Amino acid sequence: MIRSLLKTRHRLRHALLLLIWAASPAHSETFLLPPADVDVVGRIEYITVGRDDTLLDIARRYGIGQNEILHANPDVDRWLPAENSRVVLPSRYIIPDAERTGVILNLPEMRLYYFPKPKKGESPQLITHPISVGRMDWNTPLGNTKIISKQKNPSWRPPESIKKEALEDGKVLPDVIPAGPDNPLGLYAMRLGVPGYLIHSTNKPYGVGMRVTHGCIRMYPEDIEGLFADIPVGTPVHIVNQPIKLGWMAGGLFLELHPPLDEDLPQYENYLQRVLDKVADMIAAHPEWSELNDNRSLSLNGAALRKAVEEKSGIPLLITR
Repeated sequence: MIRSLLKTRHRLRHALLLLIWAASPAHSETFLLPPADVDVVGRIEYITVGRDDTLLDIARRYGIGQNEILHANPDVDRWLPAENSRVVLPSRYIIPDAERTGVILNLPEMRLYYFPKPKKGESPQLITHPISVGRMDWNTPLGNTKIISKQKNPSWRPPESIKKEALEDGKVLPDVIPAGPDNPLGLYAMRLGVPGYLIHSTNKPYGVGMRVTHGCIRMYPEDIEGLFADIPVGTPVHIVNQPIKLGWMAGGLFLELHPPLDEDLPQYENYLQRVLDKVADMIAAHPEWSELNDNRSLSLNGAALRKAVEEKSGIPLLITR
């Protein structure tokens, strides 16, 4: 009897959580942080657009990166959407598999997650923004670091390696680029403990959500302005490489897939097998979820799983029945 009541309470709790986090507005960048056993936040929305908007305009308006909006809408022309085109806003996320503290940067997803310390009386929150990361020949380093300093209106001293690259393209970079509209760092910069790497604004916002940097993390100007004010020096930063993300919500297992980084493609030649291995590990590590489903093993939805692998849309899909 007690066991039955506990099961019922668990089901009601997770059903309520599903309603709470599904109700978050799609263009919101801030969510209530769910409990540790819930990994999915946000929801997917759809809008109708015409020829006046490019997909890149829509992406910036709703806090989405360029690759994110393109992967979610492969049949919509990025520059000239047809009149009354239906556009997916991919604003549901599985929280990356890392400690929920400080900042998490997931490179294949090209997205930042920030977990501010709640003030007294406030509920914990999660803030997320799209980012640009280092291109293949200028990788953003993985691992744990922290923010060691912040600067408003920074000047930029191009390192010799970037000067050399520019010279090969017929451009000569000065020793110092002062703050202003021509500064690639934009108006805000936060220095990481890894020498030479920053989280910064940009004077080229339409590159956000792509692999276009020399290893730094680039953000929309309006996004980093708020983050810069809130994030303290000393905040830990976890830089991870997770093209395959899995997470639980309301008793179901969700799968969110992104194309792997180019240099990792050989490791993902059999992408489906990599996914199946991670799904098996995830279910084995959480036997309590079987108990919450009337002691029956979770049944995988093969069609949903194949759809996720084929599309790699970045949209979390429920893959259990």
